[in-house]
Amino acid sequence: MDTSVKFESAKWITARALCPSGTAIFARRFFVGSGLVRATARATAVGLYYLYLNGKETTDALFTPGFTAYDHRLMVQEYDVKAWLAEGENTLALSVGNGWAASEVQFHIYTDHVSVIAELTLEYADGTRTVIGTDESFSIYSSPVLESTLYGGEIYDLTHTPALLGNASLDPTVTTPTVRHQGEWIRRQERFSARLIVTPKGERVLDFGQNLAGYVEIRMQGKAGQRIVLSHGEVLDRDGNFYNENYRDAKSLATYILKDGENLLRPFFAFYGYRYVRLDEYPYDEVDLSAFTSVAVYSDMERTGDFHTGNAKINRLYQNVVWGQRSNFLDIPTDCPQRDERVGWTGDAQIFIRTATLNYNVKRFFEKWLTDMALEQEKDGAIHRIVPFIHIDKDGSDRYAAGWSDAGVICPWEIYLAYGDKALLSEHFPMMKAWVDYVRTRGEEEALWLGDAHWGDWLGMENAHIEGCLYGATQNDLIASAYFYYVTGLLIKAGRVLGMDMREYEDLRARQKAAFRKTFMKDGLTVLYPKYDGLATNRPVMGVTQTSLALVLRFGLCEESERAATAAHLAKMIRDNGTHLTTGFLGTGNLLWALAENGQMQTALDLLFQESYPSWLFSVNHGATTMWEHWDGMKEDGTFWPVSMNSFNHYAYGSVYDFIFGAIAGVQNAEGTAGYTHLWIRPTPDPRFGDHLYASLKTENGRLSSAYYFEQDRVRYEFTVPKNTVATVLLPSGKYEIGEGSYTYFETK
Repeated sequence: MDTSVKFESAKWITARALCPSGTAIFARRFFVGSGLVRATARATAVGLYYLYLNGKETTDALFTPGFTAYDHRLMVQEYDVKAWLAEGENTLALSVGNGWAASEVQFHIYTDHVSVIAELTLEYADGTRTVIGTDESFSIYSSPVLESTLYGGEIYDLTHTPALLGNASLDPTVTTPTVRHQGEWIRRQERFSARLIVTPKGERVLDFGQNLAGYVEIRMQGKAGQRIVLSHGEVLDRDGNFYNENYRDAKSLATYILKDGENLLRPFFAFYGYRYVRLDEYPYDEVDLSAFTSVAVYSDMERTGDFHTGNAKINRLYQNVVWGQRSNFLDIPTDCPQRDERVGWTGDAQIFIRTATLNYNVKRFFEKWLTDMALEQEKDGAIHRIVPFIHIDKDGSDRYAAGWSDAGVICPWEIYLAYGDKALLSEHFPMMKAWVDYVRTRGEEEALWLGDAHWGDWLGMENAHIEGCLYGATQNDLIASAYFYYVTGLLIKAGRVLGMDMREYEDLRARQKAAFRKTFMKDGLTVLYPKYDGLATNRPVMGVTQTSLALVLRFGLCEESERAATAAHLAKMIRDNGTHLTTGFLGTGNLLWALAENGQMQTALDLLFQESYPSWLFSVNHGATTMWEHWDGMKEDGTFWPVSMNSFNHYAYGSVYDFIFGAIAGVQNAEGTAGYTHLWIRPTPDPRFGDHLYASLKTENGRLSSAYYFEQDRVRYEFTVPKNTVATVLLPSGKYEIGEGSYTYFETK
């Protein structure tokens, strides 16, 4: 499908020579005659832009045109703007800022200047058309946004009167194709009021009660030249003082210079990750809390999921999962919204994607991101660890990693499972196949992935006693080979759905399993492979870990005859560790499922309800309102993990909700189906959830739900099945085949 957009007369323009800060205003006057019936504006930028007509914003969307693979495409937004025009003289203006393209992003800058292109098409009742396009006739004015970068923040001067600097210059350096807008618009969402804290250091700090991505809006009376400077932070230190050393080099400042009278203060081209805001500068002795509002900003996805129980801590955990998603689904699936990173790490996305589909309709969101992934896939099939791709290693060795790059197969498959859309699966099947074929070339033999550098079980706990160690003890070669086997299986499933002959890959998968078992397994357990990563000197490695057994069980690398014993060994490891997990990013997303699917549901539940470190509820007990990057981002004594890598808003461990929905509420797609049209409902009641558990999801056919309620000596189950949907319900009393409608069953405790 051709999505290209051709501008009729507009040209790329820049203020590079006149506005080195990257912020500027381009403007031109034009005439509107009588009989106007339609007015359409189209625009995009290398950087960010806002389009104004007669001084008014033409949309409530933020951060247009978004963050894409800039070497491959720029998205064009189209607006119906007739309502903003009047007969006679009018003014078209474009305010531009650096955004992702012209700021330092993960130590990389795509371009050293902002460019913009736009055109306005006027159509009249008599059939005539007028097209106003950007060119050298546009004037350049200085911007009241004096400075704006992704990590540094923004300086906004309301006393500034835009000064005419000269005319725009054409920018022949922009040759990237322009395409129709894809994905979701970024918009303002929830709003939060503040409470004032005076810290032991005497700092005035505003607590908005929720960690999020967004900005603080200020409405207040002021005098010209007064200043407000805000620093942003996620947590307070153990003494109750403001803390944001974990932001690393991201200054995350919002600086405002007030004008006389009423002031509305907010950033235009910057967003922040924060719960707390320190008033570094404030013009009054008394702080008017009513003047401050925290505004959440994220992609405008449809909310489809709902979940609540009688357990307040589990409910808080769920809200933390949701807020982790909101904070990190800002045009792309980022790792975190606060520090000098905020990029599309693929490992986080693939671990979390099923949970993402259970909270929001993320189909269009991932269609956009996966398009960039496919466009950036290398000719040899390599898929980058970060999408859109940004080099973080100067030697270019940072292209791929097992469990990260595998997102190129996992994410299209999970979107298909959630929405049943074969078209998207078909579109990305070539990317999926090319990735699997690429990995076939990486090792000593086609069936294993050995010897490359990977992130492994990132932040696994076995080596947590080594200060600053970021790698778990599971062998990276084992993880890489296990994921290779897993995604080959998904490729086969995708090919079958699309009616393709997958015998070549079925044969490969059989050889993968045999090679894996020969290399990494003995008697149903994993073993140390004494080569490559098995000889790692940067950290201890172990033959058997919770992660290694979880992957073997979940991915089907053990024989059926071994499953029970392997799962029992995994459960024993967990219980011998005080019923605590030791898994990192890749292990955690598979751990509870590996237990529950293999007769160890009780251990899985005990892990879920564990409250001491490391556990999901440890952060809840320490006041978290989002998911943490580290199980012990804040330690029991109130000290922090090293500032080199410690986000309090990372959503990866929020993948626990797909287990809660699928194994405890018990709702899954029946084997071989997608889109929740054929359901398998097998709830697992547990009194630790309190008096009830309710989970629901709005599907393409309507809302489905699974709930149970404890009533004295019995359990009441309630299920809702939407239209054009069938379900198999498994309860202690039997098996029930049901269709559209609401159903109630009673079971004795």
